[in-house]
Amino acid sequence: MDRPTLYIANKNYSSWSFRPWMALTGAGVDFEEVLIPFDYPGGNPDVKAISPSGNVPVLQHGALKIWESLAIIEYTAELYPEAGLLPRDRAARALARSVSMEMLSSFRALRGACPMNIRRPKARIVLPDGVAADISRIETIWRDLLQQSGGPFLFGAFSGADAMFAPVVNRFDIYDLVDRDDTLAYMTTMKAHPAWRKWEEAARAERWIVAEDEV
Repeated sequence: MDRPTLYIANKNYSSWSFRPWMALTGAGVDFEEVLIPFDYPGGNPDVKAISPSGNVPVLQHGALKIWESLAIIEYTAELYPEAGLLPRDRAARALARSVSMEMLSSFRALRGACPMNIRRPKARIVLPDGVAADISRIETIWRDLLQQSGGPFLFGAFSGADAMFAPVVNRFDIYDLVDRDDTLAYMTTMKAHPAWRKWEEAARAERWIVAEDEV
C-alpha cells in the first residue's frame, strides 16, 4: 500500500491540520508529513500547488487528494479499519460522525474569539456573545459521550472524534474557559496522549508568528 502524505500548516496555529494529524498519529498510521507554513497576508503559493481548495490539510494517497479534516479522517478509517478511528459499534459510529460534523460546522463564536495557539500563555479574555453557549454545548457533548462510553476518551478508546475536538481542548485550556471536573479530566487525558505531546513539542519549537491569531 502506498504511504500517504499529509500536508499541513503551522502546528502552533492550524486547528484544521491538528485534527487529521492527531488522528493518524494517534492511530499509528504510517504517513509522510509535509508542513507548508502560513505566510500572511498574501498566503503561501505552495498551498495552491498541492490543494484543490487552496487550503490545508490535504492527504495525498497515490494520485488521490483528499482535503478537509473530517474527510481525511474518514478516508483513513476506511483505509486502515484496524486503526480504530471509527468505533466498531454501528450506533457509536453514527454518534461519532454526528458530533464530528457538529464540530466541523458549528461553534463559530468560539473559533472567532479564541484561535488555537499552542504557545499562548494561559490567560482569560473578554468573551463576545455566543462563546458561552458554544462552550456549554461542547461540554454537554463530552459529558454525555464519556458517561455512555465510560471514558477515558469520548468513545472509550481514542478515535477520530477525539481528534476533531483536539483544537477545542487547546482553546479551553489557554483561554481558561472551563472549570468542570469532568471537562478538565477529559482535557488532561487528551493532553497526555503521545500524539498531542509530539504535536505540542513541535509547535513550541516553531518561530512563525501570525499576528491575527495572537489574541
